[in-house]
Amino acid sequence: MGFDLEALGAALREHGRVCRVVIAAIRGSSPREVGAAMLVWDQGQSGTIGGGALEFEAAEAARKQDQKTHLSTHALGPDLGQCCGGSVTLVSEIYHMEDFAQLDSEVILRPVTPQAAASPPLAATRQLAQLRAQGQNPEPQLIDHWMLEPVHRPQRDLWIWGAGHVGRALVDVLAPLPDLAITWVDTAPTRFPAHIPAGVNMLPGQDPTLLLRHAPANAQHLVLTYSHELDLALCHGLLLHGFSFAGLIGSATKWARFRSRLAALGHRPAEIARITCPIGVPALGKHPQMIAVGVATELLALAARKEMEEERRA
Repeated sequence: MGFDLEALGAALREHGRVCRVVIAAIRGSSPREVGAAMLVWDQGQSGTIGGGALEFEAAEAARKQDQKTHLSTHALGPDLGQCCGGSVTLVSEIYHMEDFAQLDSEVILRPVTPQAAASPPLAATRQLAQLRAQGQNPEPQLIDHWMLEPVHRPQRDLWIWGAGHVGRALVDVLAPLPDLAITWVDTAPTRFPAHIPAGVNMLPGQDPTLLLRHAPANAQHLVLTYSHELDLALCHGLLLHGFSFAGLIGSATKWARFRSRLAALGHRPAEIARITCPIGVPALGKHPQMIAVGVATELLALAARKEMEEERRA
């Protein structure tokens, strides 16, 4: 998790005054982890710190809050009607656009109580120096009345090729996930819906294959355009360009034909086998939302396996 500057900026531009509520510390069991945050304004909110009575009461308090920063601890027991059994410490901060302009772009370290020292604690500055030397970001944490959070950066680039029914369902399901930077490609602006979710980069191009060169070599791709010929051209281009994952919508029959045609274009069987087809969980059905749920499950499982492999290597 990290401090989502983009979400805060968008909320401030629309609502003017926003209270950001973040879990600063936990003891025992908690519905969300340290760093989970929500944004609250007069008539609404976004994000979540775990739902239930804790979130309801924290949101109500945020709307009434008049001090810049407030620190509070909540037992997640019978008093809140929750059975997590632990406690959470929340930091609630009021932001206006002038505050937003002063936030750092990499790590946000600020005092959150009147008892905080005038300068950042030595433990925080030492930790930041050590992690920066290693090219790593700190975990969100509360240190001696100062809250430390890295600025959120999506960890994975996902390119979705096609804005038809399945493409739209995929964007609706995947856009809320915090670690995806989504680029959505189709042949014309009219192919896209009127509303594009926040954080999704719409990229129209008459010949989408020409846009492949802009994709990072380790990006993930989902190919599901209106044209089999365009799907094939994109698969051919991806095999030449490089990718960490490429999925193609289609049946076993379509994939058999594509394998043959890709081989004729000079690709070896082992290279072609890197493309996943069909995508998702076929047993769920062919409804666009069912396909989207299956694909999301597949991508999340892939990310979880990669994280476990990295932890084992470390």
